[in-house]
Amino acid sequence: MMNYMKSEQYRLLRKKSLHLTSLVCLALIAAAAAVLAYFQRTDPTFPYGTASFYYSNLLGGTVLVLIVIFLFNSSLTGRDTDVLKNAVSFGIRRSTIYWSKLLLTLGYFLIISVVGVALMIALGETMLATDSGSVRNFLTALGNMAPIALSAFFFIHSMKMMKVGDVYVFIVLLVVYGFSGYLLRIGAQKLDAFRTLYDYAPDTLLGQNMMAFMGQTVQFNAACWVTGVILSAAAIVIGVTKFSKQTID
Repeated sequence: MMNYMKSEQYRLLRKKSLHLTSLVCLALIAAAAAVLAYFQRTDPTFPYGTASFYYSNLLGGTVLVLIVIFLFNSSLTGRDTDVLKNAVSFGIRRSTIYWSKLLLTLGYFLIISVVGVALMIALGETMLATDSGSVRNFLTALGNMAPIALSAFFFIHSMKMMKVGDVYVFIVLLVVYGFSGYLLRIGAQKLDAFRTLYDYAPDTLLGQNMMAFMGQTVQFNAACWVTGVILSAAAIVIGVTKFSKQTID
């Protein structure tokens, strides 16, 4: 497995698109802070020149986060059918292929995420108006958001390994992470069992997390981790099972 991971790591680090995506993400983080700081300085009545509002763009940007996760994950799960065929023909186990690609892309994504969060905090605390607990609240809210975001990463990885089309990947993501709570709320009007599911829906939890952060009442939410772990486990089990039986042609 280590030899295959080294080979995939070499391929990953040579992906220009991956490094470009990383630079664009960091540049957008810096640009957002610069724009807010500019308007704060030029317009004394500008209400959004605060670190809390700056941080809320990440916490409330579910669609943007999903797009970034998709781009990072696609670096080793894109259109590389020939590479997969060669790996399988050389006797490399499919579980090794699945886990190697997952761990490498996840590792790179986590590194860039930590750098991005550190950059946001540095810019937010130095360029914008801050509150005494803004960083603590931001990190707490990120801790609630993290397991749900990671479950989306696992879902994308499994679907890409199963050769699900990009359009269908986004449809699944939008249904699960964008509209599941809304759909369950409709179902709860007819069946009480849906009410509990609604409380644990990803978009419900992310929305509550965002509102709690803006209200400066955010706390660790175990429900986010319960939902994240369940979705992550489901994504991995489905991915490993389907990929092990999938025809690669």
